[in-house]
Amino acid sequence: MDSQRQHTINLPQGKKIYFCSDQHFGAPNREKSKVREEKFISFLNEIKSDCRTLFLLGDLFDFWHEYKTVVPKGFIRVLGKLAELSDSGIKIYFFVGNHDLWMNNYLEEELNITTFFSKQEFLINGKQFLIAHGDGLGPGDKGYKRMKKVFTNPFCKFLFRWLHPDLGVQLGNYLSRKNKLISGDEDIHFLGEENEWLVQYAKHKLKQKHYDYFIFGHRHLPLEIPIENSLYINLGDWISYFTYAVFSEDKIELKEYKK
Repeated sequence: MDSQRQHTINLPQGKKIYFCSDQHFGAPNREKSKVREEKFISFLNEIKSDCRTLFLLGDLFDFWHEYKTVVPKGFIRVLGKLAELSDSGIKIYFFVGNHDLWMNNYLEEELNITTFFSKQEFLINGKQFLIAHGDGLGPGDKGYKRMKKVFTNPFCKFLFRWLHPDLGVQLGNYLSRKNKLISGDEDIHFLGEENEWLVQYAKHKLKQKHYDYFIFGHRHLPLEIPIENSLYINLGDWISYFTYAVFSEDKIELKEYKK
């Protein structure tokens, strides 16, 4: 679970670190999701040989809620492939996003995946990283921030757990899709640095401390924006762009998976 200490990774020769976000598996329906799941599994198969660490920056599922003894049906091939990578010695970090807010300890206990519920600092090969899903950071988005407080309130979570899982998961999936939380119209256009909340957040953080890289998801639009002597990267998504970032030695690249 969360720790605010700085995490350190020193890459062995020939190994790489991969970052990806916003797969939203389960949406818009089972059939279309399965096509995207298969593409993501193909990607995981390809990176297995040189991957040292895999960062999943949230919204792996379009909706996820863990009851004490029940988890949502489906996604078994994705979860199985992640288990395979974890068992092979690849370290996996998962950052909870706004669609999987109600993640608890399932990934940690079953797949040995370290789960974070807040931003984290990593020192990787001497480079300073600030990593997060990105929801609720920066100015603006006040409506979502209020909604997140409700959804993460212990009493509200307690009430939701009293719903039968069949009803609870169905309701959660319905609300997720109805509110277009997967990717609204605002996610397909660059809004300009002054209107990109995560860019503004990165600039604010640089006044407090130097970071070489800011790595975020949530925005759904692949972005690389130099900020002073730092680089802001948004990972895009696995709905429209199929993009990811890869770090090796002392540089990072944003790429598209085209298979």
